[in-house]
Amino acid sequence: MNITNFLKHHYRHFNAAALIDAAEAYKSHLDNGGKMMVTLAGAMSTAELGISLAEMIRQDKVQIITCTGANLEEDVFNLVAHDYYERIPNYRDLSPEEEQDLLERHMNRVTDTCIPEMEAMRRIESVILEEWQNADKAGESYFPHEFFYKILLSGKLDDSFQIDPKDSWLLEAAKKNLPVIVPGWEDSTLGNMYAGHCISGDVKDVHTVKGGIQYMMYLADWYTKNATADNRIGFFQIGGGIAGDFPICVVPMLHQDLQMDSVPLWGYFCQISDSTTSYGSYSGAVPNEKITWGKLGLDTPKYIIESDATIVAPLIFAIVLEQ
Repeated sequence: MNITNFLKHHYRHFNAAALIDAAEAYKSHLDNGGKMMVTLAGAMSTAELGISLAEMIRQDKVQIITCTGANLEEDVFNLVAHDYYERIPNYRDLSPEEEQDLLERHMNRVTDTCIPEMEAMRRIESVILEEWQNADKAGESYFPHEFFYKILLSGKLDDSFQIDPKDSWLLEAAKKNLPVIVPGWEDSTLGNMYAGHCISGDVKDVHTVKGGIQYMMYLADWYTKNATADNRIGFFQIGGGIAGDFPICVVPMLHQDLQMDSVPLWGYFCQISDSTTSYGSYSGAVPNEKITWGKLGLDTPKYIIESDATIVAPLIFAIVLEQ
């Protein structure tokens, strides 16, 4: 029995049924000529979602990605330093003293996984700093993801790969020159490093790396060129926060601020989240709330799966990929 048949046989009710419904609607959206944005919050790259997401990119099941700065860089960290990572399955039992020991060993913990500072973060810093400085001296500016595309496609890191490169979603995205939106990139390890290099004068022009307003302009241009009444854009949201809220707002911005009434609403919406419905929380807001903001319409297929994205997303991708 393949994955899809297993899921359809066993996943019949509640969040399990919502998973099947969302996956089937994802497939229908693409089959009807639509395109799909996937948004990545949390630590999906450190959770190695790239194993399934990279295949989705290869098979043209994803046309644009929005992610946090952490997810952008952590896919590459894992690509070049996987052998140095440490898994700590008993992380809930760690004492403050044991956490301090991890700090002193330069092992930055993300739940049950420790990212090695020297082998991952500093290795990428030394390579990308050269690109920042080259652009700075030339008076050029690029988006954060474009700098990553440069270092990945240059071949400079090839000898450092410690996982099968086909499991890196960012490398697959770079090969296709996939549009990537990274709102709030400043809130990332390399964003902090970039600020430090600007303060120290290693990079003279802080605008060498483009920021969030330019990303929204870039997204608005992409959306207006790709969204039509017959071929709408879907929104597959993993987690919440800025990775989800920033890009979904492009539609009301086009309608309300630019008066572009002919631009279609998002044509599909699914959110995987373990955030409980709560007061004032974007991540905990039910999809219908987005109707009031002009993000989704009455007829937009809407799904919410209240579960762990590290479990749910690969299963949905398996159905979409017909595995």
